[in-house]
Amino acid sequence: MRKFNWILCGTLLKFFFITNPLSSEEPFRPIQGEFPPIEKAHTYRGEVIFIDHTTRRGSIRVQSGGMFRRNSPNPFAMLPYGIIRYHGAPADLRDIPLGTVMYAKGFLPPNPKISSVPVLPLNNKDRDMNHYRGVGTEPAENHLISLEDEPSYCKRKGLTWKLKEIEFKNTEWLLSAIRSPEKDINTDAEPESFTLDAATRIWRGRERLSPTDLMNEGIWSKQGKQNLKNQSVLIGLNYKPTPGGIFTRFHVTDIWLDESSTQRAAQQQTEVHKAFIKGRWVPAFVNNVEYGKAGRATVTITLFGGMDPKIYSDFKKGEKGYINASELTLKHTGAGYGPAHIASKGSIVSVEQQVEDIPFGNSGIQIKFDTDLIIEGIRKGRVVRIRPKSWPDVKLPREECIWDHAIHHEDRFPTPAIFPKYKP
Repeated sequence: MRKFNWILCGTLLKFFFITNPLSSEEPFRPIQGEFPPIEKAHTYRGEVIFIDHTTRRGSIRVQSGGMFRRNSPNPFAMLPYGIIRYHGAPADLRDIPLGTVMYAKGFLPPNPKISSVPVLPLNNKDRDMNHYRGVGTEPAENHLISLEDEPSYCKRKGLTWKLKEIEFKNTEWLLSAIRSPEKDINTDAEPESFTLDAATRIWRGRERLSPTDLMNEGIWSKQGKQNLKNQSVLIGLNYKPTPGGIFTRFHVTDIWLDESSTQRAAQQQTEVHKAFIKGRWVPAFVNNVEYGKAGRATVTITLFGGMDPKIYSDFKKGEKGYINASELTLKHTGAGYGPAHIASKGSIVSVEQQVEDIPFGNSGIQIKFDTDLIIEGIRKGRVVRIRPKSWPDVKLPREECIWDHAIHHEDRFPTPAIFPKYKP
């Protein structure tokens, strides 16, 4: 009888909670050296639960119609031109706190033979993984061109959250809200429920507040339910286990109450990313190499997109600079003494800005760089990194570079062999 009940329960769960329709489009595999059409990407949302920032990969627990906590971590790798956004601004994987709910757009691995994450069956996003997980939790499209958090997604789509009601219970509260276009006054849609607690950060102008602060100000009541009258805000989400047998309910980590607070959050994250890029250089595709005599060459490259405009404005005609080979994870090559040690030195011959039909991941900026010492890693279709001479010359940590020798995977992830063996 017990076995029959489990089977029946599983059948009902599958019937009621599998919400992902079968995909009618063939999965898309990008071509190395080209920017793929983002409209062919597969989109999904989930919780970031692991990050390996030095190789631009991690794992997402993908949301589906089943029990979210049972979904297996699905590894992902960022494409070299993949764009990450956090708080509405450019970001690196290292900036994303574990647990953050993010939106992903992905493709099949461009080259399965060198994929840094598992290569899955092409139809994996249409498969029911059973164990109450549902469809779509392990998509084969695990090479991402876009990864963005909730505020970034809303700002890009012109959406806001309209707060409907908050209910105060002991040390945790339940918030109901509707996500809709910013100027949409129709708030009759079915609201979503979220938890928040005393650790939730509330941003108002230049202030960082807590729910208790709003209670003390009389803005939020201290007991019972309160109608929030469709107040328009942005929220940040992560996953937090919820009591009461709820399959999927996300947790509010941040609430931005006004435009000033959202702009400050974006400005802060932008400055973090600008400093990061100036130390690691801007990645780019090599479009063409015109070889001259005695090692001289003129290299045409296209800078990757998604960065602050001030980063790109530092690349000017006549500016001295450096260009260095990189791998698909954007690690510098031969950087034992710093990236500039083995990089090709030269000057920028021209900077051209494309204004139409710029694919996602492409800045639209094409640079011609003249050098008198071309190196092996700078070839058509390859990924490189470039910086103007005015940027600081820093020495990167060894795990962020490709060394010629003496560095191994185990240096960052030790095996059990490091532990001493004792005789009984």
